[in-house]
Amino acid sequence: MRATLLIGGNLGDRNAYLDFAMSHLGKSIGSIVKRSDRYESEAWGDRANHPFLNQVVEIETTLQPNEILKGILSIEQMAERTRIERWGDRTLDIDVLFIENQIIDEENLTVPHPRLAERKFTLMPLHDIDSEFIHPVMQKSIATLLEECTDNLNVNKFPY
Repeated sequence: MRATLLIGGNLGDRNAYLDFAMSHLGKSIGSIVKRSDRYESEAWGDRANHPFLNQVVEIETTLQPNEILKGILSIEQMAERTRIERWGDRTLDIDVLFIENQIIDEENLTVPHPRLAERKFTLMPLHDIDSEFIHPVMQKSIATLLEECTDNLNVNKFPY
């Protein structure tokens, strides 16, 4: 099964935290089969104070969705992620965007990610991975969602 994840953060050495996430995802979740470029963006929402660095990865895994979530939360904790306020500054954030074409609506896990179509910082790296992937709820390709996205925040490829 393939899971598509967004990794990002805006505190400390952002590149090092993304590298940390990639390493631990590969060890505990599954094999990374695709990765996007990294993108720097202004903070989304009104809580964070520093620009974010984000990347999308696709992982081949044998884990069930709740096991993926448990592993992600463990990796965030190892990176000293604190959950003080929603959309606030953080060392590392890992979101489940897709798990193949599954639709999951549980208390602790919603897949596809409910706000991905509103966020250019998510759609641009998703476009790198698979621009023609069809969102299983919205029934539109990632390319179309990116074209229709009204997010005006600056998002730029980040050299690393």
